[in-house]
Amino acid sequence: MKTIKTSLLAMVLLFTVASCSKEADVEIQDDLNYTIDLNLAKKTDWEMANSILTLVNDHREDMGLNRLQLDQTYASAYAVDHTDYMIATDQINHDNFEERKAALKSRGAIVVGENVAYGYTSAEAVVSAWLNSSGHRAAIEGSYTHSGFGIMQSDEGRYYFTQIFYKE
Repeated sequence: MKTIKTSLLAMVLLFTVASCSKEADVEIQDDLNYTIDLNLAKKTDWEMANSILTLVNDHREDMGLNRLQLDQTYASAYAVDHTDYMIATDQINHDNFEERKAALKSRGAIVVGENVAYGYTSAEAVVSAWLNSSGHRAAIEGSYTHSGFGIMQSDEGRYYFTQIFYKE
């Protein structure tokens, strides 16, 4: 009986030590290839993205913060890539954020953040939802200079959103 308890304790300890949380530091290899097809950015619903950016910038200006510049290249390509992933998995998530962050840092970003959402049908609705969430609001009000977007509809017509923020 003591052997079984010891084995169970060892298994619990192993799973506890092996698990990680979103806040855990992730070591990124310096030699990773962070190339991405910049044509992906063209898949974004730019009308919706521009409306979101206007609303976010109006809010930031009201808070005394700088307006964000639109990045229609790298940040948007990474955002579209992630939105494609969320659509494919039919899940809203921040999976692989550390890789997107490292890729943008390899291009000169100092700080990187991200908001995601799905199901909203207008820029006003998604920005309102983000502003009513402390974590999402913190990203909108963060110390950033640029933003990229991945906004697309699934085959079922549901919108998925990824907004990446970064500071150069």
